[in-house]
Amino acid sequence: MSHQIHTAVIQLPFKKYFLIDLLLVLLLTLVSHLKEKARKLDMSPLKANISKSYLTSNSEACSSQEIFLLILVFSSPGNSSRREVIRETWANVTQVKGYSTRVLFLLGRPPTEATQLEVTNETHRYQDLIQGAFLDSPENQTLKIVKATEWIVTFCSSAKFILKTDEMMFVNLPGLVEYLLNLRTHPEDIYLGRLMHHEAPNRDPQSHSFIPLQKYPEDYYPDHCSTTAFVITQDVAQKIYVTSSEVSILLPPGVFVGLCAQKAGVRPIHSSRFSGKRHIGYNRCCYKFIFTSFVARDSQLLQEWQDLRSSKDCTMLETYYGLVSCKLPKSHNCSILWVQDYPTPFGLFNSLHYT
Repeated sequence: MSHQIHTAVIQLPFKKYFLIDLLLVLLLTLVSHLKEKARKLDMSPLKANISKSYLTSNSEACSSQEIFLLILVFSSPGNSSRREVIRETWANVTQVKGYSTRVLFLLGRPPTEATQLEVTNETHRYQDLIQGAFLDSPENQTLKIVKATEWIVTFCSSAKFILKTDEMMFVNLPGLVEYLLNLRTHPEDIYLGRLMHHEAPNRDPQSHSFIPLQKYPEDYYPDHCSTTAFVITQDVAQKIYVTSSEVSILLPPGVFVGLCAQKAGVRPIHSSRFSGKRHIGYNRCCYKFIFTSFVARDSQLLQEWQDLRSSKDCTMLETYYGLVSCKLPKSHNCSILWVQDYPTPFGLFNSLHYT
């Protein structure tokens, strides 16, 4: 009898670990299959019927040069004044240390013909708009993400990095490009931004962002980067596009991207140099270090940019006290890969951690 009990005790953990190993093998096989599917994407059918998906495709935007960083600014069709300010400020940087950047605005179809006429005129004037055939509404922001990844893998597959950002953000392109240049030679599986950790679905039926249990039964969303601004490599864009058909488009856009990345075996990387939805109080040396900040007023963005462009570089000590002054948000403390990259009076502390 005791021999049987002893045998059972041995068999239980064996079966447990065998199942874990089996699940791990299945997961790795699935991720490998997704990677292969992403590498073999054939977008020729979309190119043949481009007018069904886009009012303005701007399909040649990436053809004339090798682009290191493609920036897609999610914009509202009627907000032409903000787009003009962005062109005059941070988007007016086209090269950093010899590496090319390209800023394009992504928008959907406006609700009125008058606004559409203004968008058409703006398209002809600047040649930097991509306009999808979908209605640009709060409910369609996740669809906008899908269309963005579709456009990237179809018309700009040579771009090494892609920054998705919102029109209300200030973006420090020189700082971001220099940071990306310091990554490994052939970076892959990069999904970098302000980490949203332990975010719970909105269960209030009266709210416009209500998520019923049938749509998402878990208590918390997976870790994902804030959609205000995040960076992905080209291979991640392809993987998100491949897995997008398996994730509900009714989920919030950030959660949607996070779930697509999770299915593809891509982990989000946190960097506190992305502000998320927060406005970082202006300090010249702070803004030369951070990657993004929410800036609501056009006049404020213009004023801050003029000061940044006319000022000299900051010393390490000036940057350190600048960050203290502008109160840069702290890093999340969670079980995820994150980036700690702060100057101190003794030098730049830059490292990756699993916490």
